[in-house]
Amino acid sequence: MKKLLVTMLLVAATATSAHAGLKVIGRGDAMRLDPSSFPPAMKANYEIVRVKCVKCHTLERTIVAIQTGVAPISGQPFDRSATKAYGVKMLRKPDSNMNKAEVKASVDLMNYLLSESEK
Repeated sequence: MKKLLVTMLLVAATATSAHAGLKVIGRGDAMRLDPSSFPPAMKANYEIVRVKCVKCHTLERTIVAIQTGVAPISGQPFDRSATKAYGVKMLRKPDSNMNKAEVKASVDLMNYLLSESEK
């Protein structure tokens, strides 16, 4: 019984707090999503985010925002309004190197992930 209790405590201590709707791989700066269950269009959008967005920040920041509903840096709510605002911000940011189609794809993915994380 004591061995079972210790095992359960170890499992609980090492478990990550991810929403069931999002498959997260890795931790910290290596954190990323498993897009294997994404619809084809969202897989393509994930590739854009994976390549473009990590120029300035890790995917961990995005994943935490989606999982918690709070933007890690600003502490502001991270919802569909926020994803649109971040998209506009990236279009205006001269060194984002993102065009309108890439920003739209990124916002679409964030909104899809927000919906999936709520499941």
